[in-house]
Amino acid sequence: QVQLVESGGGLVQAGASLQLSCAVSGRTISSFVIGWFRQAPEKEREFIASIRRNGIGADYVDSVKGRFTISRDTSKNTVYLQMNSLKPEDTAFYYCATSDGGGGARPEGYNFWGRGTQVTVSS
Repeated sequence: QVQLVESGGGLVQAGASLQLSCAVSGRTISSFVIGWFRQAPEKEREFIASIRRNGIGADYVDSVKGRFTISRDTSKNTVYLQMNSLKPEDTAFYYCATSDGGGGARPEGYNFWGRGTQVTVSS
């Protein structure tokens, strides 16, 4: 059984940084495409970033390019999302998810999800 646990969220001011962690158990993270999504109140779940099985390639939504970085530590079986220059519009519940397929930007492409962590950015 694959389980994902996110951590690292919190309340910060605009311009600050946060690093989210996604600890995966049950399978090695190298066997998945792993993605980060977020969902703000009354909005659909939005793709943010994903990292490929080789740990080298990554994809980002345009709104976070240059500010967010996805990475992983295979020794800890953990994926990270470093978020810099945070903006109030980044406020949302952040989720990580695994894909046995190609991943992509749609939530339907992912098999297992964590419960999420809240990020709130004040202006």
